[in-house]
Amino acid sequence: MTAPNHPLAPFLQPARRWIRSTLRRLPEPLAEFVLFGLKMAWSCLFGATMLFLIIVTSLVWPDNAPIHRYDFLLLCAILIQAALVWTRLETVDEVKVIFLYHVTGTVMEIFKTHMGSWTYPEEAIFRIAGVPLFTGFMYGSVGSFIARAIRVFDMRFSHYPKAWMTWLLAAAIYVNFFSHHYIYDLRYILFAVTAAMFLRCFVFFRIDRRVLSMPYLLAGTLTAFFLWLAENIGTFTRTWQYYGADDAWTPVSLHKMGSWGLLLIISFVTVSLVFPPKAPDGESERPDA
Repeated sequence: MTAPNHPLAPFLQPARRWIRSTLRRLPEPLAEFVLFGLKMAWSCLFGATMLFLIIVTSLVWPDNAPIHRYDFLLLCAILIQAALVWTRLETVDEVKVIFLYHVTGTVMEIFKTHMGSWTYPEEAIFRIAGVPLFTGFMYGSVGSFIARAIRVFDMRFSHYPKAWMTWLLAAAIYVNFFSHHYIYDLRYILFAVTAAMFLRCFVFFRIDRRVLSMPYLLAGTLTAFFLWLAENIGTFTRTWQYYGADDAWTPVSLHKMGSWGLLLIISFVTVSLVFPPKAPDGESERPDA
């Protein structure tokens, strides 16, 4: 429940009551499905808003605008982040996670564009080595989604690996994003290690009354798929382009889902530094699926 002094309480509470009353008219399975979708949308508020702005600005941005499109996206990202904190939709601890992931993502972007993996074709004042600074917020929005989803769905994790093991795995994945340009790409070894490490891990989440679960690896695969869709939006709007891409848009290779899957490990481990994964009550209980 929203605290009485919450800035959005006068708006959120009536909206929640209306949603609850509307869902009660639906069959329970359908109501749970709709509520799940609403909670997912609420969890990815930052990223969804940024994608919406990317699409809209790609369609209507004038050539003679007084500010570059990339710089406008940066300004919007800062305002969105400030609004989320002011409205207490994100906590200070969540912002710490976002900032940390923002920095690590920007460093990787600078390296990848330098190595010719992709480029940002438009002009910007606020950029480092060809990378517009709004891109760091796109990485940060992934961390925001994970942190908010854990809170919104009251997520618990059974058989989660020891923390030091996940830190080593995340570090190895991050290093491989750089080192594979010079030495053998270890991603398939990292896939195997990730699968072995998280094979027994289940994610427990609460939609309404029931607590459901799914394998951690399945949850990561589904999330990687939606990130792949988001990347296709980025390339379709020409917000970023892969080197060698033709003028006609083509979908991003499904091979990139693997990269997103590995990146999600880094994201989750980063979030776990501030929000350590909680085990479900009764670790030995079977998932209530």
